Amino acid sequence: MSFITDHFLLENAFAERLYHEYAADLPILDYHNHLDPEQVATDHRFENLSQAWLEGDHYKWRAMRTLGVPEAFITGNAPDREKFRKWAACVPQTIRNPLFHWTHLELLRYFDWDGMLNADHADEVYALASDKLAGAGFGAQGLLQQMKVEVVCTTDDPADSLQWHEKARADGIAPRMLPAFRPDLAYTPAPPETYNAYLDRLEAASGVQIKTYSDLLQALEMRMDAFQALGCRLSDHGLEHLPMPGPDATNPEAVFLKLRQGGRVSPEAWESLQYGLLLELCRSYHRRGWVQQFHLGALRNASSRLLDQLGPNTGFDSIGDFSQARRLAAFLDTLDQSDQLTKTVLYTLNPAWNEVFATMAGNFNDGSSRGKVQFGSGWWFNDQLDGMRQQMEALSQMGLISTFVGMLTDSRSLLSFPRHEYFRRLVCQLFGEDIQRGLLPTDLDHIGGIVQDICYGNALSYFEFKDHISP
Repeated sequence: MSFITDHFLLENAFAERLYHEYAADLPILDYHNHLDPEQVATDHRFENLSQAWLEGDHYKWRAMRTLGVPEAFITGNAPDREKFRKWAACVPQTIRNPLFHWTHLELLRYFDWDGMLNADHADEVYALASDKLAGAGFGAQGLLQQMKVEVVCTTDDPADSLQWHEKARADGIAPRMLPAFRPDLAYTPAPPETYNAYLDRLEAASGVQIKTYSDLLQALEMRMDAFQALGCRLSDHGLEHLPMPGPDATNPEAVFLKLRQGGRVSPEAWESLQYGLLLELCRSYHRRGWVQQFHLGALRNASSRLLDQLGPNTGFDSIGDFSQARRLAAFLDTLDQSDQLTKTVLYTLNPAWNEVFATMAGNFNDGSSRGKVQFGSGWWFNDQLDGMRQQMEALSQMGLISTFVGMLTDSRSLLSFPRHEYFRRLVCQLFGEDIQRGLLPTDLDHIGGIVQDICYGNALSYFEFKDHISP
């Protein structure tokens, strides 16, 4: 018998009522994830549970490595069943890590398996789930529909062809899949040969010959046009911190020409290029009415040995301690001075900056729209109970949680959508605690309405998703 009961995470009657009467049945709008658009567009079928659950999941990979599992059973060539056996044996040791909750919540919601996963149950669960994955309604689209997902926004590079988004749109699939514009490779410091190889890809996708900085801006505008034609209304950027060039900043045109010709430039010159390019992109987002997201503070690829062995996004990133406030304020203010600051969502990977980000958002809310600048949900290492609670406490005390656009999966896994349930249960518990303590009135209709806005309604309005949802 699983510990995940109907009242999981709900510790009093008020929390229970808020969740079951107001939050539980709401659809999902997942405005930031890393799903593979091809899998969604083609209604991909997984051959077994390992392929559906373990591939690409660096959360699980980190845990397995910590527990001494050889890489052959993680990203290597071991048989899928053996990989799952290794993971199942690890699960009891993940206690108090969010993986322990996510694992059992996902097994229960997708596969109706109500037990505790361990080595003894590995083959039983593997067979049960793999059989279900072969059945009707368990392709990629069916898995999303089971969780009442209405919109998914994938994370796409400007050089991506968008062919799978085109297919999904032409086929009218449900849920609606929209691209989100992630231009990091256009300005992230890299060796000249790597950067130029990327620009060659961008040339092919945009049809613009990129010889100058102006050409680069034109190519990115062309790709934004293509993204917008497929329903894109969001951009996203992953940075250690916002760029802020010094008084001796180099002209980005000159920096770009040197890079395009194969030359190497200083870190300061790269920052000048980043700064100029990001400002131009953000001005374009404002013209288009897009939302921009900034994910700040990740220290990536800490192990150079394992990066060389396995590549990026394989589990060797951590929280960074980069200074944020002054750079973030200066960048947003530069846009705001000319009234070119679009709707913006700010995420910090370092929870030490929660209060800074919560108050920074308030600096640029000008009454032009509800919650124009948002302090985004607990991200990555913080999308667990304590991290999400800390983010919402800071937002509640220093901003207005009633305008919060809520949760996202930020996941590569089609089985990760019960994380929305996890978040919603926590939201209801937070409000339920305050009612129990006499800090809020027992007006459940009013508070329940705010809960519904946080879990669904605010995102629906903020991202203008209504036109993308089938009646």
